[in-house]
Amino acid sequence: MSKVYIVGAGSGDAGLLTIKAKDVIEKADVILYDRLVNKEILKFAKKECRFIFVGKEKGNHLVPQEQINALLYENAQNHEIVVRLKGGDPFVFGRGGEEAVFLKEKGIDYEIIPGVSSITAVSSYAGIPLTHRGISAGFRVVTGHEMIGDEKIDWNSFKDDDTLVILMGLTKLEAISKKLIAAGKNKNTPVAVISNGTLEKQRVVVGTLEDIYKKTDTLETPAMIIVGKVVELREKIRWFD
Repeated sequence: MSKVYIVGAGSGDAGLLTIKAKDVIEKADVILYDRLVNKEILKFAKKECRFIFVGKEKGNHLVPQEQINALLYENAQNHEIVVRLKGGDPFVFGRGGEEAVFLKEKGIDYEIIPGVSSITAVSSYAGIPLTHRGISAGFRVVTGHEMIGDEKIDWNSFKDDDTLVILMGLTKLEAISKKLIAAGKNKNTPVAVISNGTLEKQRVVVGTLEDIYKKTDTLETPAMIIVGKVVELREKIRWFD
């Protein structure tokens, strides 16, 4: 009987792959993988494994979700073990939930294998704790591409967040910063932008809401933005870069 595994590959560093994820990758007949999956992880697969790239490359369009679903269904009909490999965690902005619902509706057996999310991995490699006693009692995570252009966003709700984590927001950083200041966030609030987090080419730029977007012109995606006083702890905790 065939089975589809929706697997989190972890964030960048191949060493963040879980033991359970490695186990199913080694047994997989087919692996459908995204762009941010470290290619070193694919080397764990057996020689006869078939690889299908379904991610986004610079200059090319994202493979439509409907097409990915169709590939999952087709391969589940013809292979015993199919792995859908995603960067980070499949249930954190990874559309893993959508794929699980699709498989359920099609009557296909599946299993979810969590991965180390970029939210915690990248902040840790940058030496920035998302929570810290006396500084941050919690954090909120949002996607940058949904913050700008969505009229339903309540910008005032961000004013009192101890820590704000923004994914996929590098190209809209200036607009986001100005919106947060206009909503009442102190313009001197510390901000860090981490590019290529957990990888050897990781770069971290630190500034404030008022000036951070002026310092990040040369940074590459993927990048994560952290807003809050916890950023100040980087100077004491930084260890990777």
